[in-house]
Amino acid sequence: MPGLSAMVRQVLEAVAADDKVVDRVVGAARGSSPEVARLPSEENRRHIAFLLSEGIAHLERGGSPDDGDFSAALALGADRAAQGVSMAGLLRGVHAGRTELIRAAVELARSMGVDDGTILDFMIGLDHYVGAVERHIVSGYHTAELQLSRTARDLNAQVLRRLLVSGEFPDTSELARAGLRPDGRYHCVVSGVTDPSHARTLEQRLHTAGGVFGLVEGRLAGLTHVPPAASDDLLVVSPATTLKSLRAMYSLCAKALPVASSGGVRMLTDLAGETALAAFPALAGVLADAVLGPLDQKSSFHHEMVATALCYLDHGGRLSATAAALHIHANTVRYRLDRLVELTGADLGDTPCGERSHVLTTLHTWWALRSWADRSAR
Repeated sequence: MPGLSAMVRQVLEAVAADDKVVDRVVGAARGSSPEVARLPSEENRRHIAFLLSEGIAHLERGGSPDDGDFSAALALGADRAAQGVSMAGLLRGVHAGRTELIRAAVELARSMGVDDGTILDFMIGLDHYVGAVERHIVSGYHTAELQLSRTARDLNAQVLRRLLVSGEFPDTSELARAGLRPDGRYHCVVSGVTDPSHARTLEQRLHTAGGVFGLVEGRLAGLTHVPPAASDDLLVVSPATTLKSLRAMYSLCAKALPVASSGGVRMLTDLAGETALAAFPALAGVLADAVLGPLDQKSSFHHEMVATALCYLDHGGRLSATAAALHIHANTVRYRLDRLVELTGADLGDTPCGERSHVLTTLHTWWALRSWADRSAR
């Protein structure tokens, strides 16, 4: 039997390599703290991965649980302070994640044939280390909280969170300090950036066009009179609206982020259809099964038929444009479409719809095709 620290390291390495276990820890933290759950799940996974890798490196170096480099734990606390998560919300998430991590580690240790007596010693050693991690998270939070309380940047972020999330409308003086007018109209900008250091870099670039930006629910978001002209990072931008309407716009922009197929500046109105459809994944599955039930996910030709039909609908039902986009002959396009209709009876807009709306019929077919194609990507 390897030494205790070696065994703890071996189990932590197994935990870090098991995505399902990491998902359990993330799910426990998010399930116990609504504030943590409002952050993007990839942000939670990022920090847990750092903490596990730091723990493995710490055990490899040896020493007591309180010795060594706890920079990832300090960064986690600092990031949560910058993201506006309360100390109570942070600790609820940390405690739940800690419990689930220990539970998963014990399960893995037993699966590796470790006896119960050794597992008890292992639990005590792991709990000492995780406790040290927790103390450094709290320390990082308090340090960042003190620094942020002195900055206008944090005050601006608090105003943004109240406007976009809590619905507690700031008073005129608070709006003025943030550079906002009560009667102004602003575009809401929501980014896909969750890493605070990356967010600060992007914020500096966006500030050149004016506006107020800060971390809101873990993502960089902001308000501006003029939409950003360009960005390497994904930005969803709403139409200009009053301050009272920004909370609803922010919610829509956040929901549109996952459906954007590429980075850069994307207008919310351009993503309206995909955002609305993405809100009903169960209905999408029902429709895909009803329209495309005879198709086989394991058949490469069936995937080619679906991809061709999607491209055909996206190009307005034009054979030549579809063939050019897919770099195949128009006859190949027609053959694939004919076979799809023959197998499924799907309506590709070539036949009269009777009393049904032609637009809705085409939408249903497009949504079924997209949902069927997305299944293989999961």
